[in-house]
Amino acid sequence: MEAEIPAIPTPDPARTNAIAQAADHKTFVSHAKLIGGLTFVSRILGMARESVASYFFGAGAIWSAFTVAFTIPNLFRKLFGEGALSAAFIPLYAQQVKHNHPKEATQFAVASVNLLCTILILLTIVGEAVLWLMTLTWNMRPDRLLTVKLTAVMLPYVLLVCGTAFMGGILQVHRRFGATAAAPIILNLFLIIAIVSAAKVWDLKTDAGQTRGVFWLAATVLIAGVLQVLVLVPSLRAVGFRFQTGLSFLDAAGAADAEADGAGGAGAGVLQLSVMLDKGISMLLAQGHDAQGKLIEYFHVFGHWVRYPMAEGAAARLNWAAVHVQFPLGVFAIALATAIFPKLSSDAHELNQAQFKGILRRGLEACLFIGLPASVGLIVVRDPATRLLFLHGKFTAEDARLVALSTALYSSAIWAFSVQQILSRAYYALHDTITPLVLSVITLIVNLAVEIPLLWTPLAEGGMAAGTAVSFAIQSVVMLHMLRRRVGLLGLTKSVKPVAKMVAASLLMWGACAAVRHSPLYPRRE
Repeated sequence: MEAEIPAIPTPDPARTNAIAQAADHKTFVSHAKLIGGLTFVSRILGMARESVASYFFGAGAIWSAFTVAFTIPNLFRKLFGEGALSAAFIPLYAQQVKHNHPKEATQFAVASVNLLCTILILLTIVGEAVLWLMTLTWNMRPDRLLTVKLTAVMLPYVLLVCGTAFMGGILQVHRRFGATAAAPIILNLFLIIAIVSAAKVWDLKTDAGQTRGVFWLAATVLIAGVLQVLVLVPSLRAVGFRFQTGLSFLDAAGAADAEADGAGGAGAGVLQLSVMLDKGISMLLAQGHDAQGKLIEYFHVFGHWVRYPMAEGAAARLNWAAVHVQFPLGVFAIALATAIFPKLSSDAHELNQAQFKGILRRGLEACLFIGLPASVGLIVVRDPATRLLFLHGKFTAEDARLVALSTALYSSAIWAFSVQQILSRAYYALHDTITPLVLSVITLIVNLAVEIPLLWTPLAEGGMAAGTAVSFAIQSVVMLHMLRRRVGLLGLTKSVKPVAKMVAASLLMWGACAAVRHSPLYPRRE
């Protein structure tokens, strides 16, 4: 008698899908931990950098000029290196890698980098020419002229920082996150060393010494940018990427994808225009000194004299308030969004979108798990944190009060900033660039409509932070609603209970911190 062959059990699709989702969740959480750990080191060094800068430079016009000038290359990084061009590239590249087309994927990546470099080189040349003409033709206040000159020095950093971010996107698809996350550490270390060395060489208690010092820092930014690119080269070679010439982006990706990138770039451009406007407003509507050292408190417009609503150094103080907020965002929210994006991109166009929705939902929960208590916590500790980090050297008690106020307003929307990081990547994973474009325009309008009137209220420069918080809160809610209409139910009812627990725990933390602050054991200011 022949032995009976046991039947092979049929796999349970639901169980298989659940196991796959659990494995994917574990993978991107582990990647998020790696990115978060390295970003944590970078943020700590970044806070140390700003603390050292506040000691030697204070919240004066010169450091404000450096802050605004340094913002411009970073805006291009958001637009090109991390913006829609990168976000539209990663889903296409991830699909080719997933379906085992290594040659086509490599050619597409190389062609995309070539396109990016070409655009940035042209923009740098045009930008330098415009800045040079501005110094020759415009009669500007000394602080604004210094901003233009520092921008001209650091503008080539655009190519370096955008290239670093874009090539980091290539590594993300191959699940290599370490080198990209570690690159900012180089910049922070170099700037700390540059500030300390400038203090040794020049007298930073004088305007002349500070001016020489910030030009030294601008040159240091370029040196650090070159090293950031070099750090990525070994990892890029390990995944088969080689720099080549003669490859056309349109040949690699097709005209339709190029059009999608263009629309997405416009959306990212609107968001970055909002950031640039905030920086520009904080410089243009702040008091300053003329060439003779006289304080300028009013400006003339349409036949009327109008009071400048912000004190000198507003740009620097708003930047320091943003440093508080960027810490939890960089360590947790951006790290999680970076780790989750390749998986969202590869699953977005599969016939079964259950994994896409599941990962998106868990990503939102994870962001709120950090974002809600971070919002509450930073509001609670805004005063002691600001005094600890910045209240020394040339940084005054009034500077600390204004930074703490803006920190509280920015912090109220950390949860919204965090959620927006995940939702933006979900839209780009679906190759939807129109919706982010429309929402970006709305966000810009809301931001300006809220913040401009608030500048002439007791909030003063804090109105800038309030406008940003309100506009991002509205954008995150609208983005979530429209995404639900686009892909169907996301299963968010499953998130109600854990989110309610997060809210309750955050409020409990607020109450505990308030009790400690009012207890006799809490140290009081002298």
